[in-house]
Amino acid sequence: MNRFILLSFDVEEFDMPLEYGFSISAEEQMKIGKLGLDAMLPIVDEVPCTMFTTANFAVHFPNDIKQMGLKHEIASHTYFHSSFENKDLLQSRIVLEEISGKPVIGLRMPRMRKVEMSEVKQAGYLYDSSINPTWIPGRYNNFHLPRTLYLEEGMKRLPASVTPNFRLPLFWLAFKNFPYAMFKKLAIKTLKKDGYICLYFHPWEFVDINNYSLPGFTRRLCGEPLQHRLHLLIADLKSEGEFSTIQNWIQQKSPTT
Repeated sequence: MNRFILLSFDVEEFDMPLEYGFSISAEEQMKIGKLGLDAMLPIVDEVPCTMFTTANFAVHFPNDIKQMGLKHEIASHTYFHSSFENKDLLQSRIVLEEISGKPVIGLRMPRMRKVEMSEVKQAGYLYDSSINPTWIPGRYNNFHLPRTLYLEEGMKRLPASVTPNFRLPLFWLAFKNFPYAMFKKLAIKTLKKDGYICLYFHPWEFVDINNYSLPGFTRRLCGEPLQHRLHLLIADLKSEGEFSTIQNWIQQKSPTT
């Protein structure tokens, strides 16, 4: 079949309330992140995934990260989710490698923020997945960027998947808010067109976050209903392609541009 499903998760402290001006302690951020990870991992037990992990989260739960690395790829989500300095690129990679005992070659910036490829290369990464090649109001407008794997300053850059024609984003908010049949249809269409699909989620989505003062579109279908939906997606995609970590896939794939 020669088609590949690249499932990825941003394993992080649950700091989203801070983004909307609501207070949440560092301890609670970690608690919700860990509860989400515990709820999500059994669902993906049989399929390899890529876990973009903050070093901050990994330091708090080293045994969980090491165990996770036995089945899944550990990649970097920098050091902290809410703050960033260029030095965090190297430091997070070092910490994650020490904890996981595995090479860390991939990066995804929190909130898909921009990062200089020269800094990413200098920190020792082989690929970056910090691009959502679409328009998200108030976030970014990346219609000008390539939609599929490309090369920038010698760095492989893997965008999150969007649909071929209108660049509808197939990210975590779409998975929660689109009707399931619609999301599945768009995902399979994109998979057949591109030969792969790169999807990303967050573990904290898979616990109940309705008690937090967040916009409805971020809370919709959280917890057990979303767990069920992810189970269904994995089952439906198994007949459409092979699940792979980004690391295993990208090391065999040459960018087309």
